Amino acid sequence: MPAPVSITLDSIVRVAPDQISCELEGEAAILNLKTGAYYGLNPVGATIWGLIERPIAVRGVLEAILEQFDVDRDVCERDLIDLLRELDERGLIEVADGSGG
Repeated sequence: MPAPVSITLDSIVRVAPDQISCELEGEAAILNLKTGAYYGLNPVGATIWGLIERPIAVRGVLEAILEQFDVDRDVCERDLIDLLRELDERGLIEVADGSGG
């Protein structure tokens, strides 16, 4: 298993191809097709999931969340990075270095 990639505001993230997901009453249900494990995301997590359906910089996700929810920027950034790390560890997203090089 590859070592986890460090996730920063410049990282590019997107939903991994080996999963299926659906929205249920404002939340998200995700099935990892490789492991058969199900995961659930609350409404904020479901919003993030929707934002990363296509490749996007973490900074862009942060800005979109800050526009939609009344949350402290530092708290939002920390919680967003924590969620993305967890999704990465579970094989649900792909993370790329945003350096372009």
